[in-house]
Amino acid sequence: MYINKGRLYIISAPSGTGKTTLCGEVIKRIPNLKESVSYTTRPPRSGERNDINYTFVDVETFKSMLSADEFIEWAEVHQNYYGTSIKRIKEIQESGSDVLLDIDTHGARQIRAKHIDAIYIFILAPSLETLRTRLDKRKTEDEISINRRLGKARDEIKECLFYDYIVINGDLRQAADDLTAIILSNRLRADCLDADWFEAKFGSV
Repeated sequence: MYINKGRLYIISAPSGTGKTTLCGEVIKRIPNLKESVSYTTRPPRSGERNDINYTFVDVETFKSMLSADEFIEWAEVHQNYYGTSIKRIKEIQESGSDVLLDIDTHGARQIRAKHIDAIYIFILAPSLETLRTRLDKRKTEDEISINRRLGKARDEIKECLFYDYIVINGDLRQAADDLTAIILSNRLRADCLDADWFEAKFGSV
């Protein structure tokens, strides 16, 4: 099997679509596929581990990194900062692994505007009704919060046509099959071939 250069996969989805579970399933299936750990200034929640769920830093450190243009994308949410390190993305790619980056549509727009090579994948629930049902089943939010999330979901869904692929997460196994197929098929693209590996095996072209 030939060696491919690591690629960046941008995964976006409205809240309640099952994106986190889906990504976790696909990472278990595919070797050399890693998630990028983002930086945040918010405090850790119960059970969260530093450099596993997030890298937790203070505001001063985050702003210093921001000033040094160290983030491929960033956002301020509820007075907390979140950002994805360019250095971490490159380190994973240079190791020969693909990167799975779970970010919202705002972050995806930032990366697209920088003309960074990436594959954009949008995860959808089968319908807005299904999305509401899933949010209701969580029993963690009141009706006002759920309606607010659905309103945001409608806005996010409008951007799905700017993505390269759309995966419908109605059945987890089928959605994982679809997402796995996207990643594996892209690994077979000629433009993903590691030129140094090819030359060592077959000589220069």
